[in-house]
Formats: sequence, structure tokens, C-alpha cells
Amino acid sequence: MFEIESKEPDQIVINTKTRSIKFDLAIETIDADLEVGKIVGPGEFEIGEAAIRGIAAGEHKTIYDVIINNVHVGIIGGVEEPTVLDELGVANILCTSSVRAVREIEPKLVVAMGNIDGMVTELKLTARTEKKLKVKSLESLPVALEVVALT
Repeated sequence: MFEIESKEPDQIVINTKTRSIKFDLAIETIDADLEVGKIVGPGEFEIGEAAIRGIAAGEHKTIYDVIINNVHVGIIGGVEEPTVLDELGVANILCTSSVRAVREIEPKLVVAMGNIDGMVTELKLTARTEKKLKVKSLESLPVALEVVALT
């Protein structure tokens, strides 16, 4: 089990049993209180139970594929470039503000970042509001697409 929360528009925090990992898309860093400090840019990392792949998405932009307990969490913000989305691949949960990315990747769950009202209107869905999104397993994710707004 893990939790996803967001206190700032460009930040996603994933809390696992042993770690709290903060992804800040505005300054392109991963902060998990590691001895080496913050991680910047693309690469492959293991932090606690999370396997993280940072993918270059243009100049000074990185998107992330995070795998925890076989659940793929894509953290992409507003990135919409098809080649970058192809490289991300499967995402069961997608943290984004891009409707185009939602349509291309087809996740089971979207954590809305940015203009939530515009996203749900364009997707013809409603968003449920949560303080934290608790994910028990891949099987616990919804069958049909759902949008969650974190407060």
C-alpha cells in the first residue's frame, strides 16, 4: 500500500511504508531525504519500495515512471509530446494536467494537476476530492477511468 498526495500544483508526494518521496516538476527534483541530497534529471533510481525511471522530456524537463507493488504511476504534469508519452508507456495512475495524455495513455486513475475543472469538462467526467489517495494494489484500482483532485 502507498499514498499519493499533493500540496502544491507542481508537486506530487508518494508515501510508502518506509519513505516519503516528493516529485517537484517545477524545479525538476526528487526529494526523499537521501544522504546524497535531491535527485535532478533523468535516470533510474530505487528509493525504498519505489523503482523510479526519470525520462527526459525536452530541455530541462523530466517526467517519471514510478513502480510500487506492480502499480505504475506516471508523473508528467502538462507534458503532451507523443514521443515522450510513448517512452513513458503504461501508467495505471497518471498525475497530469493534460487531457491529451489521459486519452493516449488510458490510465485507470488520473490525479488532476492544474486546471481540474477544464480537465473533467473535456473528459466528460466528475472529479472526486481527496486529501490523500490510498492505493492498496493494482486490483484495487477502478475499472473505468476516474479523476481525483487532491487538496
